[in-house]
Parts: sequence; structure tokens; C-alpha cells
Amino acid sequence: MKAIYVNRFGGPEVLEVIETTVPLIAPNQVLIQVAAVSVNFADIKARLGKYHGKGNPPFIPGLDVAGIVESVGNSVKNVKVGDRVIAFPANGSYSEYCVADDKLTYVIPDNVSFDIAAACPVVSVTSYNLLSQSANVKKGEIVVIHSASGGIGTTAIQIAKVLGAKMIIGTVGNDEKIATAKSAGADAVLNYNTESMEQRILELTNGQGADVILDSIGGKIFEESMKYLAPFGRIVCFGSSLGESGIVKTNDLHKTCRSVLGYSLGTQLKARPESLAQPVSDVLKLIENKELKIVISKKFKLNEAAEAHKWIESRNSVGKVLLIP
Repeated sequence: MKAIYVNRFGGPEVLEVIETTVPLIAPNQVLIQVAAVSVNFADIKARLGKYHGKGNPPFIPGLDVAGIVESVGNSVKNVKVGDRVIAFPANGSYSEYCVADDKLTYVIPDNVSFDIAAACPVVSVTSYNLLSQSANVKKGEIVVIHSASGGIGTTAIQIAKVLGAKMIIGTVGNDEKIATAKSAGADAVLNYNTESMEQRILELTNGQGADVILDSIGGKIFEESMKYLAPFGRIVCFGSSLGESGIVKTNDLHKTCRSVLGYSLGTQLKARPESLAQPVSDVLKLIENKELKIVISKKFKLNEAAEAHKWIESRNSVGKVLLIP
């Protein structure tokens, strides 16, 4: 089979197309013929050696996949050969075949295409868990979502609305991305590079501030976010795309009953994989019922993985980017 390997850490040029053997499966695993793979920002961090979920090269990148079950191990009960599935693979998915544990493989509805299915696992499950579990969004709350035009951003906007948020404010890094976040359902979209977030969000919320903030940027964006986080508010950190950590003062928390929380899908996959079954089921129902629409902006061939990474790193991408074998 063809696969993309990272043989050394570095730029997109380290993504190499190679011929390798189809992987073998353990009794509790399934072999999946890959139909489509999503490219996640975590894949770029892994390629650079900055993602906590990946070890040293060589490795195949890729956190999620959609495809058809080719074979199953002796102890697998939840899926069978021929099933259309999504999965969080054991050892990467930038390939024509990949392996996943049975507890991290899920049958998809017949009316959900492989492209949509491949685009959904990381972004939709992350968004759902950020909002419903970590932040525990309540009906009528105000939600701010940073990087609102990306895969997680556009998905989180829709899920926040389903969960009953009364106002959703998105932030983006340039004006060209405003339309994407608005089309996903944001009530207002701000450019954090040209506007004062504190001033604008306090204006939009009549001085109340945000009840929930989703932050994947970190650094100065996190620190400014604390200035407009409402009393009893929750800010959930799930990345640091700026490459810098934000600093929080404990006095800013206890006296206002505010919380700073952390979330990592990678950690949940490793430490509590069984806990993902219900969120995946809930998300697939939202997609099947058309309450959640996954935005796909661009598709590349598998052997164009380096170009896909360059596109995402250009900061021009919106929605999800796919690789098709």
C-alpha cells in the first residue's frame, strides 16, 4: 500500500510517499480500507515534533479516518467486514489501509458520505466535548469561539447553537475569514488582529462578557480573554497555535468564581477511549439529522499531503481539508 511517512521532524517536505506492507491486526482490531482522511492541525504539530500524542519518527500521521472494514480480529463484535466506519486509528491514517481498535471504530449512517464522515471525528467530537462536557454550556449563555473559521471553529459554532447558546461570537485572524464563521451561524465575528476584543465583546454583551470561551490560540489571546470572561464563566484551553502559553493569576479565578479548564482529545483517546462512544453517537445523529454541517474547503490526493499541510499552515484555509487515497 501507499502511505505517507514522517521520517524526520521538519517542514512539509519531510512528508514522504512510500510503498509499505498492509498492516496486520490484533484480535481486538479492524483493518480499514481508507476512503478519506482529514488533515488536522495536530498532524502539523506531530510533523514538527511538537504534538504530545506522537513519538519520534518514523511514523504515519493522521488522527482520524473514514472507510470500509476490510477485516476484523477474532474478538471484534461491534463491526463487521464491509461496514462503513469512522475511526481513530492506532498508528496513523495517511495511507491506503489503516488499523484501529474496535472500541475506537464506529459504524456511520448510510446517508453520511465518506467525505463528511472523514471530516467529522476530530473536529466534531472535540467541539462536542469542549462545549457539553468541559464547559457544560447552559441554555441562554454567551459563547466566544476563537479561530472560528477553522474546522473546530465552524463545528463548535453549530454545536453551541444546538446546546442552546443565546449568542455566539467568533473571532478570526483576518477579514477574509469572517464570512465563513458567519455562515456557520455566529451572531458576530471579530478580527482579533485589528479590534480590541475586550471592548467589542463587552459592547456586544452589554457589559456582561462571555460565559464560555473556547481557546486554541493561547498566549496573549488567552490573557485578553480573561478580561471579558464573565463571573462564573469557563474558558477551555485546547491548544496553543501561537506557540506560547497564556498566564493566569489565581486571584482572577476565586474571587469571581471563574474557571480555566483544559481538554485534549488525544489524552482522552489514550486514557479513556470507552468514554468517546456516546459523544460520537450524539455527533453522528446531529450530522444525520442535518443539525450539524461539516465545512470542507479543499481536497488533496494522498500523495499531495505536503501541499495540504502547506495550505493549512498558510493560514488561508477555512473548514476542513481532506486527503483522498
